[in-house]
Amino acid sequence: MNSTLVRWLQAPSIIVLFLWMVVPLSMTVYFSTIRYNLLYPERSGFVGLDNYEYFWTDPSFFPALFNTLVLVGSVLAISVILGLAIAMLIDRPFKGRGLARVMLISPFFIMPTVSALVWKNMFMNPIYGLFAVISTSLGLEPIDWLSSYPLLTVIIIVSWQWTPFAVLIFMTSLQSQDQEQKEAAMLDGAGFWSQFWNLTLPHLARPISIVLLIQMIFHLSIFAEIYVTTGGGPGVQSTNLTYLIFTQALQGFDIGVASAGGVFAIILANIVAYFLVRAVGKTLMV
Repeated sequence: MNSTLVRWLQAPSIIVLFLWMVVPLSMTVYFSTIRYNLLYPERSGFVGLDNYEYFWTDPSFFPALFNTLVLVGSVLAISVILGLAIAMLIDRPFKGRGLARVMLISPFFIMPTVSALVWKNMFMNPIYGLFAVISTSLGLEPIDWLSSYPLLTVIIIVSWQWTPFAVLIFMTSLQSQDQEQKEAAMLDGAGFWSQFWNLTLPHLARPISIVLLIQMIFHLSIFAEIYVTTGGGPGVQSTNLTYLIFTQALQGFDIGVASAGGVFAIILANIVAYFLVRAVGKTLMV
């Protein structure tokens, strides 16, 4: 096929990709270099890197950055470890396995706002929530999760929602594992852990990398769970970078500073993704 014709056939998808990604990113970078407050649009003007400096020197910046890293790291660890354990558990044939698989992956299809409301009102409410009822029946003092452990509350909610995604990926990958290798290992006297470290884990190296990368991209932008449950509080104990950008953009009406925060979040996501994929790849493919 003529190379010119190939380029013309590729042009529509490239144009759509450009309009969908490059243009919004360019506009964000542009707004991050100007003073633009929705309350005072007439005072707009070029300020260079002042918006970035204002964003970095915000007293809430470093707590939000720390909360973001803790939130992302905790959810990744929980979802991957728990997802791998569940996937291996249901990989064995048993009666009702199909129904169990559907039930296990169903939380992933629930909207973040709905799952956050369910956990907030049905499970973690300190008066009539399920955890409070169990604590009271055992003679214990109910825990106000949203006030006492706000970041842990968000971690639990997000982990519950995203662990099924890891289960789905790992479960599919385990079905493609060579069973003859496992049978040969069993005949040679290899136990469960020996098979897991030498056969199963290397086989799941790429799926684990994919799960980590995809989840990291989404977890860096977690917002609905925080907005619905803790509102970033108490104080800034559960505020992440996304919620901090939200407070500056929609509560402070400062589009310039919020855009600078968005650019910083993009840079952070790329840095974390680069080192995460390299670290996981080296660890699992040795």
